[in-house]
Amino acid sequence: MTPISQAPAFGPLPDVAATLNRRVTVLGSTGSVGVSTLDVIAHARAAYGEDAFPIEALTAHRNVGALAAQVRALKPKLAVIGDKALYSELKDQVGAGVEVAAGEEAVVAAAARPADVVFVAIVGAAGLAPALAAVKRGVTVALANKECVVAAGEMFRRAVEEAGATIIPVDSEHNAAFQILDIGRGNEIERLTLTASGGPFRDWTAERMARATPAQAVAHPNWSMGAKISVDSATLMNKGLELIEAHYLFGLPPEKLAVIVHPQSIVHCLVSYEDGSTLAHMSAPDMRTPIAHALGWPRRISSPSKRLDLAALAQLTFLAPDFERFPCLRLAQECLRDGGAAPTILNAANEIAVEAFLASRLAFLDVSRVVEETLQSREVQNTAASPANLDAVLEIDRTARRLATLCCGRLAPMPQTA
Repeated sequence: MTPISQAPAFGPLPDVAATLNRRVTVLGSTGSVGVSTLDVIAHARAAYGEDAFPIEALTAHRNVGALAAQVRALKPKLAVIGDKALYSELKDQVGAGVEVAAGEEAVVAAAARPADVVFVAIVGAAGLAPALAAVKRGVTVALANKECVVAAGEMFRRAVEEAGATIIPVDSEHNAAFQILDIGRGNEIERLTLTASGGPFRDWTAERMARATPAQAVAHPNWSMGAKISVDSATLMNKGLELIEAHYLFGLPPEKLAVIVHPQSIVHCLVSYEDGSTLAHMSAPDMRTPIAHALGWPRRISSPSKRLDLAALAQLTFLAPDFERFPCLRLAQECLRDGGAAPTILNAANEIAVEAFLASRLAFLDVSRVVEETLQSREVQNTAASPANLDAVLEIDRTARRLATLCCGRLAPMPQTA
């Protein structure tokens, strides 16, 4: 399989001025990754000059106040709010001198604007159409949305290949792999291992997890993340989705992909080769590190991220994942092996289940149950082939969401915490 993301051979590094002159678009600028991206850009402007990394467009879903503040501080050419009803409010807060638009179509149009680097930080399958719009321009896409690859792997891969786009993953684990993986010698790779913190429930019993609340699930011990990805970390679905993403990004078969629990979140990825060598990427758990790498690549630029102090850490620990207490990881691995439309269904059902859990309409342990029952539904069992285009992806996604919603409705509401 041709990998989606690989560091191609290149000649002399671009000079610093050319790197700093790259025009940037950030899709999902008010989320945790988007805010961190703008923090890195603000740091670069303080370090290199106020003209560093001019911004083409910023987009948000509903957070008008945060988007307007970002626009006033960083002065993009375009600001887009995903909810059309909020257009006037954004227009009033932004003032003159900045183009304003609203609606899902406007977000996709923003992704197609003339930027050199497009950060896709929109959560969930909603990021797929904007990501494809950026890919089709053949530019560098800094991808912080794993669902794009999980839900539309083969189709997304073909779009990248046809457009000649460069995909730089921003997830810490995949960015680490991008930096250390010698993809040109893939036959010599024995295993790529992604690390998982284990989330907030790493040491909890199943009985205790049955009473877990949304507030407990989003309280990640190491990372500051949005609610959805925090719940995915708590179920270990996040790591399962990352395995599927790694399969498409780096063109490695399922048997060469693995997960290990590493509570400190210092080692992000390990690549083992057939000669017995294992290369590891290490950094403090700070999303600004992979963001700065993606922004400056192939150069490296200054970032405000935390620095690693191994002496202060004293020790690093590694544990095998528990598939019985965290069945979402098992389900994701099965979908990776099955291929076809299974990852699309998995992702859609998980988004619905997590949404229901966060709204206190579903028990924590029932998130995996909803996903499994959706995958086993006869209605989706007939959908075996990988979706060939965006319409096919969206049709499978809609069907899976409908089935998962029905499943959520059949299950008991979340029990009260003891």
